[in-house]
Amino acid sequence: MQANPAASVPTHVMWDESMLAYNFGQQHPMSPIRLDLTARLSADFGLFDRDNVSVVAPEVATDEQLQTVHDAEYVAAVHAVSANPDAPDESRGLGTEDDPAFAGMHEASARLAGGTLQAAEALLSSKAVHAVNFGGGMHHAARDKASGFCIYNDCALGIQRLLDGGVQRVLYVDVDAHHGDGTQNLFWNDPRVLTVSIHETGMSLFPGTGFANEIGGPDALGSAVNVAVPPRTGDAAWMRAFHAVVPQLAHAFKPEIIVSQHGCDNHARDILSSVRLSVDAQRQMMLDIAELAREVTDDRWIATGGGGYDIFNVVPRSWSHLVAIVSGQPVPLRAEVPQRWRDYVLERYGQTAPLLMNDDAQLWWRSWEVGYDPNDAVDRTVMATRKEVFPYHGLDPWFD
Repeated sequence: MQANPAASVPTHVMWDESMLAYNFGQQHPMSPIRLDLTARLSADFGLFDRDNVSVVAPEVATDEQLQTVHDAEYVAAVHAVSANPDAPDESRGLGTEDDPAFAGMHEASARLAGGTLQAAEALLSSKAVHAVNFGGGMHHAARDKASGFCIYNDCALGIQRLLDGGVQRVLYVDVDAHHGDGTQNLFWNDPRVLTVSIHETGMSLFPGTGFANEIGGPDALGSAVNVAVPPRTGDAAWMRAFHAVVPQLAHAFKPEIIVSQHGCDNHARDILSSVRLSVDAQRQMMLDIAELAREVTDDRWIATGGGGYDIFNVVPRSWSHLVAIVSGQPVPLRAEVPQRWRDYVLERYGQTAPLLMNDDAQLWWRSWEVGYDPNDAVDRTVMATRKEVFPYHGLDPWFD
């Protein structure tokens, strides 16, 4: 049997139990339990013990590092609320219903950010070719404001570090159910960064942005790409949209590194979106991005987590698939969930965990090449996106 070359790619997994300190409280959907269960499931599959994998404990990002994308005044405000959570700063999104204040908020948030920064450093120094920070993906945080459970935007910080380190073109792919507004806006007028977000339309879901006509600033037209699918979009339509936009732009843009955000709140069981994907489709997009990295970036790839609020059934399975794929050896789609992990979930939380690593979905989609259907809502939004941005990349919106 021929060896899988991807299985030997040096991979950093950014993980340490200190990341569980990012905790908005028991009633908040962004529970740190999802990170703990992901790490435990990944460990039970032996993913952390692979010869090509280094598990790296993230360090707290410094204020200087954070200020490469965030205003100094905002970082100071996070410090202040972190030290005194009884004095929130709602004008900066700190101490709101979405982002409740808690003691140690700065350090906890800066540690998640530090994970993606260290991933970028590892690629720049060639210590790693792949890296994954499933505790990251905080894509809503803006330059001067917290938003949508996100305090510091680790995705943007990682991208900025790559740019500062000499990388000329970065492709950011965001498949979270929610629009990757923070990351898009931070690079709105930077032609070196192509941000692509596939998400439920802002007509029905937070943050209310991410439409096809959001295409970047005057110096970077075509650098922001948005595919806003309707509620209840399932596997076949979502995957059709992904494959009608992402590979074409990746090949045209020719990035040196891909940074991807894999929020799994697009799953049918998730409480915070109306998208209807399976773990099978989430895993397939990971494989597709891995293939794009091999084809266009000399295999350089940083992956992050993001949203995901079904913390027992979906998140650990999806992100364990992510760790496995980033490290070069996918967990088989119909693999059994390790009994040890299922026993832990039952004994610790009283929850019955899934038996298999997939949802047994019929994962098939209609290729864009077979034709555009104007009566199909997803086809209409895909065509709107292609018309807006494809010409800026030398692509024909009807045929490429």
